Amino acid sequence: MKQKSQKERLLWPQFDALELGSGWDITDIEKPQILIEDVHGDSHPGSVHLNQLATQAAFGVYEKGGVPAHYHVTDVCDGCAQGHNGMNYVLASREAITDMIEVHASAIPWDGIIFSSSCDKSIPAHLKAAARLNVPSIFIPGGSMRPGPDMTTSLVAGEISLKQKRKDEITEQEIIDYKLTGCPSYGACTFLGTASTMQCMAEALGMALPGSALAPATMQDIQRYARAAGRAVMGLYERNLTPEQIMTKEAFYNAIVIHSAIGGSTNAMIHLPSIARELGYELPIELFDEVNHKIPHLANINPSGKHLTESFWFAGGVPMIQLMLKDMLHLDVMTVTGKSLGENLEALQKDNWFERNLGYLRNYKLSREDVILPVEKVKETGSVAVLKGNLAPEGCVIKYSACVEEQRKATGPARVFDSEEDAYRAVIEKKIRPGDIMIIRYEGPRGCGMPEMLMTTEAITCDATLNGTVALITDGRFSGATRGAAIGHVSPEAACGGPIAYIEEGDIISYDVEARTIDITGLGGRACSSEEVAAALAERAKKGVHVSHKRKGFYKRYTEHALSAMKGAGFE
Repeated sequence: MKQKSQKERLLWPQFDALELGSGWDITDIEKPQILIEDVHGDSHPGSVHLNQLATQAAFGVYEKGGVPAHYHVTDVCDGCAQGHNGMNYVLASREAITDMIEVHASAIPWDGIIFSSSCDKSIPAHLKAAARLNVPSIFIPGGSMRPGPDMTTSLVAGEISLKQKRKDEITEQEIIDYKLTGCPSYGACTFLGTASTMQCMAEALGMALPGSALAPATMQDIQRYARAAGRAVMGLYERNLTPEQIMTKEAFYNAIVIHSAIGGSTNAMIHLPSIARELGYELPIELFDEVNHKIPHLANINPSGKHLTESFWFAGGVPMIQLMLKDMLHLDVMTVTGKSLGENLEALQKDNWFERNLGYLRNYKLSREDVILPVEKVKETGSVAVLKGNLAPEGCVIKYSACVEEQRKATGPARVFDSEEDAYRAVIEKKIRPGDIMIIRYEGPRGCGMPEMLMTTEAITCDATLNGTVALITDGRFSGATRGAAIGHVSPEAACGGPIAYIEEGDIISYDVEARTIDITGLGGRACSSEEVAAALAERAKKGVHVSHKRKGFYKRYTEHALSAMKGAGFE
């Protein structure tokens, strides 16, 4: 097999000398060369183990006659960035990772690429890079963390944090016990947050091996997937099967179906459109709404449901959902196996894959039907909605599957904050009342980088007087773990002069998930006509918007050039 870089090697003999100086053998320089691009590092549990998967992938490449090279662009963790300015950089990091991989993959003509990551921004960054480079590529998910005590997740932190700040409600021993048990292993946090959602999206798009998303990170199965991925990328190279042949419009439709059925994070509604843009087409946000009107919500996974991601994988994971919804999917789409989705599902059935792991579920006294509901028993359709109205003319999103039914329609007074920090402080200091609708603005991509609001939403849901009664509306975004009436991605955002910039304390806000509406319906506590509201907003707009421009470096570039959340919040 000849590799792509033969022409370049003839231009300059130092090319080969440098690789040989890095430990390659003289025979290696004529073999297909595979870039292994991971986010391994000490940044968080989702990345610290990826060197193990990269090693197995390299073995698979060697087995099939290729030569692997290891490169790294470490990611950052939303959890470590909570509550301080670091959160403003998290979404922007997706673009930085993508761009750096473009540099790695463009300086040398690689024959194939293996990507491996576990978490929120690194997975979409890897898929964006794969789309942009269009070199034969495969993705290895980093798997799931072990459950915490009593089948809890790391998000016990929300309750701990609230009690800490209100003082005298928690002991030092309780805090230490949480810190020692909150993240019991490496892997992605074991709720269906953005990390777990994007692992599922990578598989649903056809870019990861069937069944690989959310495999327990501490079990041997994930190592076998990594070895198999190394072998598979060589097959992709031989066939010149590239990401643009796999991540087609039909594949994105399939991914949205799976997202709806599992109750995935609203962040996928930013990431999938951004990946599609790299392939040269728009993925309209309205498509999510269209799909969610007809797909049954099958997965009983935290935070929309009860169980954890490890149990979801034992129950059959993404392939089980695909099998159950096969009549609603494009089964002829190509995947990284070199076979269609339909062929992959048939192969898994012949291999007894759907039954093999059910014994692990029985260890927890669970059955498949506890974790993945049969279609005929499903009561809820879809999991996310796109709302529009005079508050969000371009749209905003809500994950209604994680919101009690009583809160899917509400009218209440606006409590307005120009930063999450101020809003969070108001919750801690008990200044928010039941029935209030909190507005947090200037948190969009152009505002300050579109941070997530998990710290505030957890403070609300962990407060017994506010849980189930207070809604939060923002042009920022939410963690995939968010619970409650959390409406985000309001577009146009405040920094771009969207209506959310001109809401005042006491204005009346109304939203209705079933009707897909969100509106300012009153001013200063008085109900008004839409014409009166429009006139008032126009008058208030004369004062302009308030955005700090004291920024520098990459953060400045991102906030000055980021697209709307409705278009994926990437660079324009």
